[in-house]
Order: sequence, then structure tokens, then C-alpha cells
Amino acid sequence: MPQMAPMNWGILFVLFTMILITFIIKTYFMVMKQPKLKTKKIATPKINWKW
Repeated sequence: MPQMAPMNWGILFVLFTMILITFIIKTYFMVMKQPKLKTKKIATPKINWKW
């Protein structure tokens, strides 16, 4: 039935819009895990000059 075609396009539009909105909400509230930076200090030996 050609009369149902606009209704099908509307349903597809609503479906893809809902998928887009859920994807945007999911990425907005997603917690990005920050890599833990280990600040390791390089041990430099103190040079004791005995002149």
C-alpha cells in the first residue's frame, strides 16, 4: 500500500533519532578513565667533592 510509505518513513526517522539521542546521552555520561601517571623521581646520587 503506497499510503503507508510516509508513515514508515516517519517511524524510521523517529527510530534513528532515538538511537542518536541515546548515543549522545551515553557518550555524555560516560566516565573517561584517566591513565594513572606514575611520577617516578630519578634518584640522582649526591656527589661529595673532597678537594
